[in-house]
Amino acid sequence: MRRFTGPRPPRPERCELCAVAVPEGGHRHLVEVEKRALVCACTACALLFDRPGAATGRFRAVPDRYLTDPEHRLGEGAWEQLQIPVGVAFFFRNAALDRLVALYPSPAGATESELDPATWQDVLGGGALAALLEPDVEALLLRRTGGRTECYLVPIDICYELVGRMRLLWQGFDGGAEARAALDAFFAQVERRAKVPAGAGEGRP
Repeated sequence: MRRFTGPRPPRPERCELCAVAVPEGGHRHLVEVEKRALVCACTACALLFDRPGAATGRFRAVPDRYLTDPEHRLGEGAWEQLQIPVGVAFFFRNAALDRLVALYPSPAGATESELDPATWQDVLGGGALAALLEPDVEALLLRRTGGRTECYLVPIDICYELVGRMRLLWQGFDGGAEARAALDAFFAQVERRAKVPAGAGEGRP
Protein backbone atom coordinates (compact mmCIF):
# COMPACT_ATOMS: atom_id res chain seq x y z
CA MET A 1 0.00 0.00 0.00
CA ARG A 2 2.93 2.36 0.59
CA ARG A 3 3.43 2.43 -3.14
CA PHE A 4 0.03 4.12 -3.57
CA THR A 5 -0.12 6.30 -0.43
CA GLY A 6 3.42 7.70 -0.44
CA PRO A 7 4.52 10.82 -2.32
CA ARG A 8 4.78 10.34 -6.06
CA PRO A 9 8.17 10.88 -7.69
CA PRO A 10 8.33 14.07 -9.79
CA ARG A 11 7.42 13.62 -13.43
CA PRO A 12 10.34 14.07 -15.82
CA GLU A 13 10.15 17.15 -18.02
CA ARG A 14 9.37 16.34 -21.63
CA CYS A 15 10.28 17.99 -24.91
CA GLU A 16 7.21 19.86 -26.16
CA LEU A 17 8.05 18.91 -29.75
CA CYS A 18 8.89 15.20 -29.64
CA ALA A 19 7.76 14.30 -26.07
CA VAL A 20 11.04 12.62 -25.14
CA ALA A 21 11.96 12.83 -21.45
CA VAL A 22 14.51 15.58 -20.81
CA PRO A 23 16.86 15.38 -17.80
CA GLU A 24 16.69 18.23 -15.30
CA GLY A 25 18.88 21.10 -16.46
CA GLY A 26 19.43 19.41 -19.82
CA HIS A 27 16.82 21.15 -21.92
CA ARG A 28 16.82 24.14 -24.24
CA HIS A 29 14.18 26.75 -24.91
CA LEU A 30 12.60 27.81 -28.17
CA VAL A 31 10.47 30.88 -28.77
CA GLU A 32 7.18 30.31 -30.58
CA VAL A 33 7.33 33.61 -32.38
CA GLU A 34 3.67 34.32 -33.16
CA LYS A 35 2.47 33.46 -29.63
CA ARG A 36 5.55 35.01 -27.97
CA ALA A 37 5.77 31.91 -25.80
CA LEU A 38 8.67 29.80 -24.54
CA VAL A 39 8.73 26.10 -25.45
CA CYS A 40 10.91 23.49 -23.73
CA ALA A 41 12.87 21.31 -26.14
CA CYS A 42 15.42 18.51 -25.99
CA THR A 43 18.88 19.19 -27.37
CA ALA A 44 18.19 17.30 -30.61
CA CYS A 45 15.03 19.30 -31.40
CA ALA A 46 16.66 22.59 -30.41
CA LEU A 47 19.54 21.96 -32.80
CA LEU A 48 17.06 21.82 -35.71
CA PHE A 49 16.29 25.50 -35.06
CA ASP A 50 19.91 26.52 -34.60
CA ARG A 51 20.68 25.92 -38.26
CA PRO A 52 21.07 28.75 -40.78
CA GLY A 53 17.71 29.67 -42.29
CA ALA A 54 15.68 28.40 -39.33
CA ALA A 55 15.20 31.94 -38.00
CA THR A 56 12.24 32.55 -40.34
CA GLY A 57 10.11 29.63 -39.12
CA ARG A 58 7.54 29.19 -36.36
CA PHE A 59 10.17 28.50 -33.69
CA ARG A 60 13.52 30.11 -32.94
CA ALA A 61 16.16 28.62 -30.65
CA VAL A 62 17.20 30.77 -27.69
CA PRO A 63 20.97 31.38 -27.80
CA ASP A 64 23.19 30.99 -24.76
CA ARG A 65 25.32 34.13 -24.93
CA TYR A 66 25.76 36.80 -22.28
CA LEU A 67 27.39 40.07 -23.30
CA THR A 68 28.21 43.34 -21.60
CA ASP A 69 29.52 46.68 -22.85
CA PRO A 70 31.42 48.46 -20.05
CA GLU A 71 31.73 51.58 -22.21
CA HIS A 72 27.98 52.08 -22.48
CA ARG A 73 26.77 53.28 -19.07
CA LEU A 74 23.44 55.02 -18.61
CA GLY A 75 22.73 57.72 -16.05
CA GLU A 76 19.59 58.71 -14.16
CA GLY A 77 18.36 60.89 -17.02
CA ALA A 78 18.35 57.94 -19.39
CA TRP A 79 16.25 55.85 -17.02
CA GLU A 80 13.73 58.68 -16.69
CA GLN A 81 13.43 58.78 -20.47
CA LEU A 82 12.53 55.09 -20.50
CA GLN A 83 9.71 55.76 -18.00
CA ILE A 84 10.14 52.45 -16.18
CA PRO A 85 8.72 52.65 -12.62
CA VAL A 86 11.04 49.99 -11.14
CA GLY A 87 14.80 49.44 -11.21
CA VAL A 88 14.88 46.44 -13.57
CA ALA A 89 13.59 46.05 -17.12
CA PHE A 90 14.29 44.11 -20.30
CA PHE A 91 13.80 45.02 -23.93
CA PHE A 92 13.51 42.78 -26.98
CA ARG A 93 12.63 43.32 -30.61
CA ASN A 94 9.44 41.64 -31.76
CA ALA A 95 10.10 40.65 -35.36
CA ALA A 96 6.43 40.11 -36.26
CA LEU A 97 5.43 43.59 -35.03
CA ASP A 98 8.77 45.14 -36.03
CA ARG A 99 9.00 47.10 -32.80
CA LEU A 100 10.75 47.05 -29.48
CA VAL A 101 8.89 45.65 -26.47
CA ALA A 102 9.78 46.80 -22.95
CA LEU A 103 8.84 44.71 -19.92
CA TYR A 104 9.60 44.84 -16.22
CA PRO A 105 8.99 42.48 -13.26
CA SER A 106 6.08 43.19 -10.94
CA PRO A 107 4.02 41.31 -8.33
CA ALA A 108 1.59 40.46 -11.17
CA GLY A 109 4.28 39.10 -13.50
CA ALA A 110 5.77 40.71 -16.62
CA THR A 111 4.31 44.19 -17.15
CA GLU A 112 4.62 45.69 -20.61
CA SER A 113 5.54 49.32 -21.13
CA GLU A 114 5.09 51.16 -24.42
CA LEU A 115 8.42 52.44 -25.70
CA ASP A 116 8.64 55.16 -28.32
CA PRO A 117 11.13 54.18 -31.08
CA ALA A 118 12.86 57.56 -30.83
CA THR A 119 13.40 57.07 -27.09
CA TRP A 120 14.81 53.60 -27.67
CA GLN A 121 17.25 54.92 -30.24
CA ASP A 122 18.30 57.85 -28.06
CA VAL A 123 18.88 55.82 -24.89
CA LEU A 124 19.98 52.37 -26.06
CA GLY A 125 20.37 52.40 -29.82
CA GLY A 126 23.92 53.74 -29.86
CA GLY A 127 25.42 50.89 -27.86
CA ALA A 128 27.29 47.89 -29.24
CA LEU A 129 24.81 45.47 -27.66
CA ALA A 130 21.80 46.96 -29.46
CA ALA A 131 23.44 46.24 -32.80
CA LEU A 132 24.00 42.59 -31.82
CA LEU A 133 20.53 41.91 -30.39
CA GLU A 134 18.74 38.96 -32.05
CA PRO A 135 14.97 39.56 -32.44
CA ASP A 136 12.58 37.54 -30.24
CA VAL A 137 15.22 35.36 -28.57
CA GLU A 138 17.54 37.84 -26.85
CA ALA A 139 16.96 40.87 -24.66
CA LEU A 140 18.76 43.89 -23.32
CA LEU A 141 18.51 43.51 -19.54
CA LEU A 142 18.91 46.73 -17.55
CA ARG A 143 19.29 47.36 -13.84
CA ARG A 144 19.46 50.76 -12.22
CA THR A 145 21.54 50.73 -9.05
CA GLY A 146 23.83 53.17 -7.26
CA GLY A 147 23.02 56.06 -9.60
CA ARG A 148 23.94 54.19 -12.79
CA THR A 149 22.34 51.65 -15.09
CA GLU A 150 24.02 48.44 -16.17
CA CYS A 151 23.09 46.83 -19.48
CA TYR A 152 23.54 43.21 -20.57
CA LEU A 153 22.57 41.23 -23.64
CA VAL A 154 21.08 37.95 -22.40
CA PRO A 155 18.91 35.01 -23.52
CA ILE A 156 15.23 35.95 -23.35
CA ASP A 157 14.34 32.92 -21.21
CA ILE A 158 16.36 34.10 -18.21
CA CYS A 159 14.39 37.37 -18.23
CA TYR A 160 11.16 35.45 -17.79
CA GLU A 161 12.88 33.31 -15.16
CA LEU A 162 13.65 36.53 -13.27
CA VAL A 163 10.04 37.69 -13.63
CA GLY A 164 8.77 34.42 -12.16
CA ARG A 165 11.21 34.57 -9.28
CA MET A 166 10.26 38.13 -8.39
CA ARG A 167 6.55 37.31 -8.56
CA LEU A 168 7.08 34.41 -6.16
CA LEU A 169 9.20 36.34 -3.65
CA TRP A 170 7.70 39.84 -3.86
CA GLN A 171 6.43 41.29 -0.58
CA GLY A 172 5.18 44.76 0.27
CA PHE A 173 5.75 47.89 -1.77
CA ASP A 174 9.46 47.44 -2.62
CA GLY A 175 9.62 43.66 -2.94
CA GLY A 176 11.14 42.92 0.46
CA ALA A 177 14.56 41.69 1.58
CA GLU A 178 14.23 38.19 0.11
CA ALA A 179 13.35 39.49 -3.34
CA ARG A 180 16.22 42.01 -3.25
CA ALA A 181 18.69 39.29 -2.23
CA ALA A 182 17.48 37.07 -5.08
CA LEU A 183 17.83 39.98 -7.49
CA ASP A 184 21.41 40.62 -6.36
CA ALA A 185 22.29 36.93 -6.77
CA PHE A 186 20.69 36.82 -10.22
CA PHE A 187 22.65 39.81 -11.53
CA ALA A 188 25.88 38.56 -9.94
CA GLN A 189 25.50 35.39 -11.99
CA VAL A 190 24.76 37.36 -15.15
CA GLU A 191 27.84 39.52 -14.57
CA ARG A 192 30.04 36.44 -14.12
CA ARG A 193 28.87 34.97 -17.42
CA ALA A 194 28.87 38.17 -19.48
CA LYS A 195 31.69 38.78 -21.95
CA VAL A 196 32.68 41.95 -23.77
CA PRO A 197 31.93 41.62 -27.51
CA ALA A 198 34.77 42.10 -29.96
CA GLY A 199 35.04 45.72 -31.03
CA ALA A 200 33.00 47.17 -28.17
CA GLY A 201 34.16 50.69 -27.42
CA GLU A 202 36.19 51.06 -30.62
CA GLY A 203 35.83 54.42 -32.26
CA ARG A 204 34.29 56.11 -29.24
CA PRO A 205 35.73 59.28 -27.78
